[in-house]
Amino acid sequence: MSESSEQSSAKDNKHYRYLVFIGRFQPFHRGHKAVIDEALKRADNVIMLIGSANLPRSLRNPFSVAERAAMIKGAYSATEAARIHCVALDDALYNDTRWLQYVQAGVKSVTGDLQTDIGLIGHSKDSSSYYLSLFPNWASVSVPSYHNLSATPIRDSYLMGATPTPERTPESTRKVLNDFKKTDEYQNLHEEADFIDKYKRQWESAPYPPTFMTADALIVQSGHILLVERRSMPGRGLWALPGGFLNPKETLFDACIRELREETRLKVPEPVLRGSCHSQHTFDDPYRSARGRTITQAFYFQLKNDPKGLPKVKGGDDAATAFWLPLAELDATMMFEDHYAIITKMVGL
Repeated sequence: MSESSEQSSAKDNKHYRYLVFIGRFQPFHRGHKAVIDEALKRADNVIMLIGSANLPRSLRNPFSVAERAAMIKGAYSATEAARIHCVALDDALYNDTRWLQYVQAGVKSVTGDLQTDIGLIGHSKDSSSYYLSLFPNWASVSVPSYHNLSATPIRDSYLMGATPTPERTPESTRKVLNDFKKTDEYQNLHEEADFIDKYKRQWESAPYPPTFMTADALIVQSGHILLVERRSMPGRGLWALPGGFLNPKETLFDACIRELREETRLKVPEPVLRGSCHSQHTFDDPYRSARGRTITQAFYFQLKNDPKGLPKVKGGDDAATAFWLPLAELDATMMFEDHYAIITKMVGL
């Protein structure tokens, strides 16, 4: 055996103190379990960074961190489960630096030291596993895909009413899913899944999957942000930026102003609004909307402080209500789609 082959073999067989597995586990399936099985052989401890934490329940993220941790730990004996550390990991869409900071903090909460013997484990099945190359100071362990299992079809079928099979999910996952199915929260998601299914059927005859364009307004005055509560599905009851779909014969900026007027009745003269636009940014995460590929152009308006107070607003059109919220009271668990990420990106929170 050559020297390079010996080095490679030694690296492949290395035993770690900690191996880190990053994922959303929505839900946890046997493909995920195969990675943990290997990690338990290769490390003293396994750190499960459970992504998309602290978000409202949605079709893409229906299960809480606690529920996903129960799926994971419940698949193992008490002795093995004691070596598995489940840590919540917040998303940081459009900000890789912040996300890397969250990952480091999550790992350090278990290890106490980022310089200890740490490796990353996973399998590069698609672009969602790109994180394996983002940590050059940590070794990476690649595990082959287990029967090409994916959480997406399991989750989609479950939310439409199906029961996951033992071939694809451990008993611990099926228990959590069966319990969740009895809740009002499941019924709300089931109703929304049916709505999205019918919504997408409208485009079945299109030669290509459609891409939608929307415009959103981010209005800030005196440390407050203007939000609406969504009246309809998807995201009924969640907070959102005022905005909506682009009409065929209008610019994105005009669409933004129109939707803002329709949804909030904001008492600010249009010339003042147009002159208060500070910046704009495109947000195009492929998974940002359950309705399909939807790109939005967000416009950031900074209104001048006014001793008379905040302008009056009133919900209209797709908005049940419109309201001013102190920036300090923004809550990611109440925000629709990626609107929290849009706000933090543009306002610099």
